[in-house]
Amino acid sequence: MTPFQRYLAEEIAIDHADGLIERREALRRLALLGLGVPAATALLAACGAGDDTGGDAAAAGPSADRPGTPATAPAGPSPLPTEAITFAGPEGTTLQAAWAPAENPRGAVLVIHENRGLTDHIRSVAGRLAASGFSALAIDLLSREGGTAAVGDEAQVIATLGGIPQERFVADMRAALDELERRASGSKLGMTGFCFGGGMTWLLLASGEPRLAAAVPFYGPLPDDADFSGSRAAVLGVYAEQDARVNATREAARAALERAGLKHEIVTFPGVDHAFFNDTGQRYDAGAAAQAYQRLIDWFGENLA
Repeated sequence: MTPFQRYLAEEIAIDHADGLIERREALRRLALLGLGVPAATALLAACGAGDDTGGDAAAAGPSADRPGTPATAPAGPSPLPTEAITFAGPEGTTLQAAWAPAENPRGAVLVIHENRGLTDHIRSVAGRLAASGFSALAIDLLSREGGTAAVGDEAQVIATLGGIPQERFVADMRAALDELERRASGSKLGMTGFCFGGGMTWLLLASGEPRLAAAVPFYGPLPDDADFSGSRAAVLGVYAEQDARVNATREAARAALERAGLKHEIVTFPGVDHAFFNDTGQRYDAGAAAQAYQRLIDWFGENLA
């Protein structure tokens, strides 16, 4: 199992432990990732999930990144509209994205989705960035499968992402930067991503991509043996105090940034959990999300202007 597959599997187990999905659904999702019943059961136990019978999924509510009913408004300004676009990808492929141009751009930002694929929530993030003065392109990393909507339900989306080689993700994200450069000519480039997308942000930084001037990964897993020496980006790493699983790599991220000599800041928001920025999920925290959004905008304003 690759590090990102392991991350996805653990996220499923923690969602179950937190009561966000029933045991039966957790086992189904883990099976789609390739885990047999003994391994899946052991993972659920290791993540603190009891041997329950599942209960009522509706009572459990949506998972951390699955659309629900937000109690309060999303962080940031009202989003500008996004446009569904396609553009040329590697090896003759066609990639899909949501594009939101700023009226008077101060920079351009690549947005990477969570493990639920390109959702309305991520489109909204792109639209909010545009409203804040940063043209934004949110790529669908399932474009080669026909796009998130074509893949199937949430479990199929997670499993499909888990089976994609990291090299393909890097190639597609670089193609998205090509398109962002074309559409926002002359703008400095930034990047942000959430959960799985935060891990993708770290991955692109570790790939030696030199065009990024700034990056803001939100609670994303760090690739093994990350080396950022080929990057020039100023990095703001966003973490959640209660997100012990991702926080286990926080100091390694700090050390890797220091070794590379990159401008950086690591901020951990107190009293909140993984996916606290997602206003459609059960772990949303409006106060922390508003502060994180302002830090994001300030970081891009300082390093993309």
